[in-house]
Amino acid sequence: MEDRLGVLGLVLNAIALWTTRYIDAAVAQLHAEGHEIRDEDIARLSPLKHRDLNLLGRYGFTASTPAAGALRPLRDPDAPALDEDDDAA
Repeated sequence: MEDRLGVLGLVLNAIALWTTRYIDAAVAQLHAEGHEIRDEDIARLSPLKHRDLNLLGRYGFTASTPAAGALRPLRDPDAPALDEDDDAA
C-alpha cells in the first residue's frame, strides 16, 4: 500500500509539473498576442484546479512525442473539437 501511495504521489507531482509548464506557455502566448494579464490573476493560477489531476490513481495517457525540449502546441480555444472528457457527457 505504501508503494502505491508513493507512486501516486510521484504521478501527481509529474502531472502538476506538466500542467504548470503548459499554464506558463499559455500565459506567455497570451502576452505575445498582446493580451493584458494582471498579476493578481496570474497569482491565482494553479495546476491543482484542472481535470487532468485526480486523486483516484487512475490515469490514461496518449503517447505523443514532441520535439526534444519542446511542448506540444497549445489547443485553440475556438476550435470546435471537444476534449476527450467532454464528449462522454
